[in-house]
Amino acid sequence: MNRPMQQLRAELESKPLFRNSSTYMHMLPRDKSDTLLLLSACAMVLLPHFLHLFWWASLICGGLLLWRAWITLRGQRLPPLWLLLPLAALAMAGVYIDFHTLLGRDAGVAMLALLLTFKLLEMRARRDLFVVLLLSFFLLLTGFFYSQSMLSLLWMMATLVLILTAQLSFQYTGLVPPLKQRLRLGALVLAMALPLTLILFLLFPRIQGPLWGLPGDAHGGRTGLSDSMAPGNIAQLALSDEIAFRVKFIDAPPAPAKLYWRGAVLNDFDGRTWTQGQASDPAADTAPHIQAVSNLSLNPDPGSSTTVRQQITMEANGQRWLFALETPQLAPALEGIPVRLTAEHQIRAARAINERVRYDVTSNLKPAPSDPISTSGMQQALALPNNFNPRTQEFAADLRKKWPDDAALVSAVLSFFRHEKFSYTLEPPLLGRDSVDDFLFSSRAGFCEHYASSFVALMRAARIPARVVTGYQGGEINAVDGMMTVRQSDAHAWAEVWLPPRGWVRVDPTAAVAPSRIETQLSNVLPRSFFGNLLGGAAGQANWWSGLNASAALLRANWEALGNGWNQWVLNYTPARQMGLMHWLGFDGFDWRSLIILMLAVGTVAVGSVTLPLLLARNKSNPLDTVYSSLCAQMARRGMARNKHEGPDTYGRRLCASNSPLTPSVKIAVKRFMALYEALQYGADYGPDNKPPAPLMAQLKLLLSQCR
Repeated sequence: MNRPMQQLRAELESKPLFRNSSTYMHMLPRDKSDTLLLLSACAMVLLPHFLHLFWWASLICGGLLLWRAWITLRGQRLPPLWLLLPLAALAMAGVYIDFHTLLGRDAGVAMLALLLTFKLLEMRARRDLFVVLLLSFFLLLTGFFYSQSMLSLLWMMATLVLILTAQLSFQYTGLVPPLKQRLRLGALVLAMALPLTLILFLLFPRIQGPLWGLPGDAHGGRTGLSDSMAPGNIAQLALSDEIAFRVKFIDAPPAPAKLYWRGAVLNDFDGRTWTQGQASDPAADTAPHIQAVSNLSLNPDPGSSTTVRQQITMEANGQRWLFALETPQLAPALEGIPVRLTAEHQIRAARAINERVRYDVTSNLKPAPSDPISTSGMQQALALPNNFNPRTQEFAADLRKKWPDDAALVSAVLSFFRHEKFSYTLEPPLLGRDSVDDFLFSSRAGFCEHYASSFVALMRAARIPARVVTGYQGGEINAVDGMMTVRQSDAHAWAEVWLPPRGWVRVDPTAAVAPSRIETQLSNVLPRSFFGNLLGGAAGQANWWSGLNASAALLRANWEALGNGWNQWVLNYTPARQMGLMHWLGFDGFDWRSLIILMLAVGTVAVGSVTLPLLLARNKSNPLDTVYSSLCAQMARRGMARNKHEGPDTYGRRLCASNSPLTPSVKIAVKRFMALYEALQYGADYGPDNKPPAPLMAQLKLLLSQCR
């Protein structure tokens, strides 16, 4: 006991906090282990953001986290403000240079990430700790700007548990429980909030769109088809595994060769890029919006093999068109978004689709003959830029002399693609100014956009009206839930030509070069790399890798089916679905005011059911401890506060010492109080359910009053 206090403290800190724990964190001093736990929580918050932050911002955040961990482990001083402030200013300047603003989604998230890591190096007071925790909660929430998948939710909940555990760890004043116990407590705190969260999700009045305006860049970074097409655009999507939309067929699914999902129609050509341009039929632009009924309620003839009803769940793509099998009969209904069907059989919404939508549509795989083409439509479908692709013009003129019939000329061009040395590849050579000439007569290697573009240009040069259509071709049936998944890798471009009296006829020149592309998936058409052949073995060979691929495919099918359920029942919980739930529960004629009242009532019951057992089960204070604490508080106001290591006997002797400023009468009262308190506290077991005798408690309180 005569060793210096600091040496004793160092020995205690060097030992494990609990004898049954051998983890490294428990071997560390209290402040270090708590700080490392907080750093781990911050790392989990930042990790999803590293996928979209600029590389230098991710590098700075990761470096600052490692720097703070090194300072903690080594017990070094935190860096001074004169060093941190210039570094933080340079980081903010970098954000402004890259984004040209400090506002918006991407710039704001980058700033928050940098501020969080810089704040970790400036955490000197208790309030700084709470600033870090609140920044972590807020930055964790911004992750939903980028992903609202089920996996994102699971990661967020795990991160929340770790943040709450770190917050609880800093609250303990005595011995700290093991990390496993603290994690369990953090998970319990999160679980207590789940009932109220579920009630708010189900009953909070839903509105169409967000509660406030989203940042201007909140919908940036969408993957999918754009409103233009140039060589290489669609090829960039071919390796993307992202889902474009899912389809539930009400009728029997068509054959793979008929799975053409119509999107945008491109009419204008500048020699390299195809764009939509003006509508070919002026009446189409003034057509009224059609959004009254669902196409699935039309009840077409179920025996008709050409009519296919679909329920499509489309991912956000930032464009205005919706996809459907060729050819849609009516515009589908979208809640809160006017939709129309143009004369070119495009389904166009009044605004860009920046959220997941679900709609019903009916398509006719064998459409009726089109109305006669207008003069302006004919001119647009024949227009070509001047002084571009001279060899294509000459070739078209020769074809026209040889094949005066339009249908025969189309067949001749397809035969040209089929029998010449054209190849289907994702890595075509670069094309020059006369891109069609270079493709038809030089490279002869390209993807679907190369074939569609060159075919339409050749048709127009031969005076046959033609246009480009972009969309998707194919799809994969998920054996788990029966839904068809259409991915970005299924993006496709084809052509349409005007052939009287049939009207617009689909022609897919890609099918002439690579017919298996239309019948099977893209991965079965493109040549495999040496690495793929090495792993996959020979075609049809049964090996360990094929078995692993089969297991992975089954796992992915189950995961995507689960994700589709998440999209349908959680992310697609619209106002209409909320009203449907109220109707199913027997509450008809509800408005938003009634929903708020119901939400408050059910929420109160939920909160009460969680908090009431906790209030009833909480430890009630010992009445003896309450009176003793009152004495200690009185003495502290007189400048004689009790030290943490002092028991009642030691504290009482110090209060009654000769050099004590207390008056003799107070010293006598304190001495009698301590004697009675020790007898009651340590002489018998008086707890919350076994209170001391009332006369003795009254005498103890009387002595307490005499000590004032």
